This record gives sequence, structure tokens and C-alpha cells, in this order.
Amino acid sequence: MFALSLLVSAALAPFVLGQNTSQTLAIEAIEANFNNSGIVPSLLATFAPTAVMTLSFQGTDGAVAPGQAFTDNTKVAPTPNLTITGGQYSATDLFTLAMVDAGPVGTDETKGQTRHWLVNGVTVTGDAAPFTVSIENGTAITEYAGPAPPANSGPHRYVIMLYSQPSSFQAPAGLNTANIGVSTYDFPAYVQDSHLGALVAATYFTVEAGTASFTPSATSAVVTSTLPAAASSAGSSATSSSSGSRATGSPTAGQNGSTSLSISLTAVFAAIAAVIVFN
Repeated sequence: MFALSLLVSAALAPFVLGQNTSQTLAIEAIEANFNNSGIVPSLLATFAPTAVMTLSFQGTDGAVAPGQAFTDNTKVAPTPNLTITGGQYSATDLFTLAMVDAGPVGTDETKGQTRHWLVNGVTVTGDAAPFTVSIENGTAITEYAGPAPPANSGPHRYVIMLYSQPSSFQAPAGLNTANIGVSTYDFPAYVQDSHLGALVAATYFTVEAGTASFTPSATSAVVTSTLPAAASSAGSSATSSSSGSRATGSPTAGQNGSTSLSISLTAVFAAIAAVIVFN
């Protein structure tokens, strides 16, 4: 049985490695998005998430990509649906969920951010990823208020963040009771003063009303193929190819994952058969 366990582990190793690489690449991509959009370091001094947040709105087609632009704020009016992938969570883990308007790129964040959503005591539910970010039993300090940027003020960045909420958390005065309306506050100071823990995951989107009356600061797109995890994966693939494997095409990411799993399962069954025969 020990030999069987070793063989099964070896056969599944490539599939597990592929999953890890995909998760690492997704985290590197959102980190790059936050840097390129100026959210880091203007709003967040640093950003090292341990999970990837997926955002969707009722009435939109699928997940909202990080930095996705909207020109119709009615599409982002319903309360967002959020999931995270990465990490392990228990029913007793608590989090704080926040959404702020960080303004257009180049905004002086020292003047504060508009609070559009703030919920304490959030939980993460589910037996496997993607896990659901649940506000059902949380305390909504500020209920979700959809974006409403001033006309011609440029594309505003709406940043959604999930922080670990440790036992030492203490909501500051003025933001410690439910049903407080939308207003401006110093979000980084809130995080520090309330003793929130690590930033687990985050994403953002933009909303613009009308045409900007100025030229917004330029941002650069994230090219995932240039990220470290992609380069590492490409290097591993090249090594495998030079070792004698021959590709018959260029499968998509999903096809590649299915192929890897199929090969791994075939190897597992072969290993089981070998152990049975030789014992």
C-alpha cells in the first residue's frame, strides 16, 4: 500500500503543480493590475493578497474582470456577488468587507475616499473553492451603495477589499453602528485604527459618467505572459518538450488542464494495476 501511495502521489503531482501555478499567476495578475492602476501605492501602501476575488453583478455577463470599465452605473447597482479562491477558512473566521471610491487615477488619496460599502463580521462559506463571501450575518455599517461618480469627472476606481478581522478588531467611533450613510473617510486610517488584519483579497472596476473634462493619467495593461509564474510555467513546459514529449497542437488553458488530469488519472490506474500484479 505504501508503494501504491507513492505512485499515486507521483502521478498526480503534475496536475497539482498546474493548479498551484494557475493560482500564483492569478494573484500576480491582480497585484500587477493594482500597481498599474495606481491603487498601489496611492490607496494601499502594499498589496500581497493570498486569494483571488471574483466579482459579478446581476444582469452582467459573467465575472467582472479587474479594472473592467462601465459607463452605465445601473449595471453595478445591485449588491455584488463575491467569491474567493485560495486559502482555507473555518466557520469562526471573521472578515471586514469594504468598497471605496478611490477616484480617477492620480487622485490625491490623502483627502479621503468615499465609503460605498462597509460590513464587519463577514464570513467565508463553502467546502471548496470558490468560497462565497457572505454578509448574511455581518453588521452592515454602510449598506452597499452603487457608484455615482460626478459627470465628466473621469473613470472612478471602485475598490472592493476583504480584510481578516481578528479578535483585536475594534471599530472606531462613528463607524461602530449599523446603517451609516455614504460619506468620505480615510480608509487607510480606518484599517490601522481598527486593527484589521491582512488584506486577503481585492478587486476593482471603474465607472465613468459622461466624458472627462481633463486627460486622465494613462495606465498600462497587464500582460500575463510576462509575469513570473507564466515565465516559470513556460520554462517547465519547454523542459518537458525537450525531454521527448511532442505537442500536437496548442490547447486552451481549460483543455490543457483536462489533458493533464486525463494523463494523471491514466498513470494512477496504471500504477494501481502494477501494484496489484506484483503483489
